[in-house]
Amino acid sequence: MERALWAWGANSYGQLGLGHKEDVLLPQSLEIFPCNQQRIKSITGGGGHSAVITDAGEFFVCGQNKEGQLGLNHTEDVLCFTLCTALSSLHVIQVACGWDFTVILTENGEVLSCGSNAFGQLGLPQTSGGCLSPQKIESLREKIVNVAAGIRHALAATESGLVFQWGTGMASRAKRMNQGRTIPPFLKAKEPCRVSGLEKVKVKRVTASSYHSVSLTDKGELYVWGSNKHGQLVSKEIFLAEPVKIEANFFLDEKIGAVWSGWTHLVAQTESGKVFTWGRADYGQLGRSSVHDGQRQEVCRISEEHSEQLFNVPVPVPYLTGATQIACGSEHNLAIVGAEQHRGIHECTGRLDASAAEDLMFEWGSQCFSWGWNEHGMCGDAVLDALLSGWNTAVSVKRSDTTAKRNP
Repeated sequence: MERALWAWGANSYGQLGLGHKEDVLLPQSLEIFPCNQQRIKSITGGGGHSAVITDAGEFFVCGQNKEGQLGLNHTEDVLCFTLCTALSSLHVIQVACGWDFTVILTENGEVLSCGSNAFGQLGLPQTSGGCLSPQKIESLREKIVNVAAGIRHALAATESGLVFQWGTGMASRAKRMNQGRTIPPFLKAKEPCRVSGLEKVKVKRVTASSYHSVSLTDKGELYVWGSNKHGQLVSKEIFLAEPVKIEANFFLDEKIGAVWSGWTHLVAQTESGKVFTWGRADYGQLGRSSVHDGQRQEVCRISEEHSEQLFNVPVPVPYLTGATQIACGSEHNLAIVGAEQHRGIHECTGRLDASAAEDLMFEWGSQCFSWGWNEHGMCGDAVLDALLSGWNTAVSVKRSDTTAKRNP
C-alpha cells in the first residue's frame, strides 16, 4: 500500500504542513512532503509546531517558530515540513514538543533542545534567552533513552533508570499547594535535576503534561507527581511534590505497558491490551462516561485507603482494547484499533501524535478512533463540538452524539 501523510485540526501557525494557516476539519493528504520516499518513524506536536522523524533519523519540522522551537536558526513560521539541517550529522530517534520548545534525543543518547527558555525548559542555564538552533544539554552525562516535554518543563530517563526533570513550569503551583513545606529541587531546576522518590525503581519511559509528570517502570508500575486538580494522579492530595505509585489494583492488578498524557487526563494500556482512562472528563477526553459513584465504590472496595475523596479513578474503555497505537493531545485523543475487533467503524487515517499531523502507517483494515475536544476539528469528523460518549465507549469519527462544549 502506498504511504501517505494526512493532517487535520488546528492550523493557526501552519503546523499541519499543508502550506496554509486555515483549520482543517477533515483529514487531508500532504501533497508535498520532503521525505515521501522514507518511512516515517514518529510524529509529534507542541503548542503550535510539529515534528517528524524518519527511520533514517532525519528531523523535519513546521508550524509556529516565534521562539525558534523549530531549530531552523530563524523565527519565521514554516508552513510545510522542512528538514532541520542543524541535525543532519545526527541520527534522531525521539522528539518531544513542549508549548514553545523542543527536546530532541539522538541515537547515541544525547539530548538537545531549542526554543523558549523563559522557564528554564531547555535545560541550558547558561542561555538567558531562547535558542534558535538545537543545543546539547551537557549536564545530562548518562545515556538517555526517553524524553518528554510538558508545557514548560521537560523530563529524561537514563539507561540505568534514573529520571531527570527541568523547567520551572510546575514550581508556582507546587509552592501554592505546599505552603510551609520544602519543595523538591527538581521542581525548581533550570537544568536537569534528578527526580527524588524514584530511588528504588528503574524507569524506562516518562510522560509530561501541563502541570504533572508520569514515569513507567520496568516492572509495569506507574509513578505520578505534580498537579492533581482533575484527579489525574489518583490521589487525595491536590498536588504531589514527589512521585507516588498508582496501585496495581486500579488496573485490575495488570502491569502497565505504555502510558500517555493530555494536559489533565491520562491513558494507560496494560500488557494484555486493556486501555484505561482517567482525569478531566468534561470535553469527552476519557472516551467514556464519567465514573459514577457505584463504579468508584466497586474499584475502591479493593483498596480502602484510596476510597475517600477520590475525584477519578482509572476505568477500562472496552472499545480500545488491543489498540496498537494511542496518542493524547491537550484534551483530545487518537487510537488505532484493529478491524478484527471493530468492523464497520468509519476510518480516520493516522499515525499517532494527537497534537500534530497524522501519518498513515497502520495495518490495512484498522480504524482510527478520535474523541475529546473538537473546537478546531482535531477529531477529524467535520464537527466542531466536543465528541462525548455516554456508554463507556470511545467515539469513532462517525458518531453524532455531540454536545456544544467548546472551551479548552
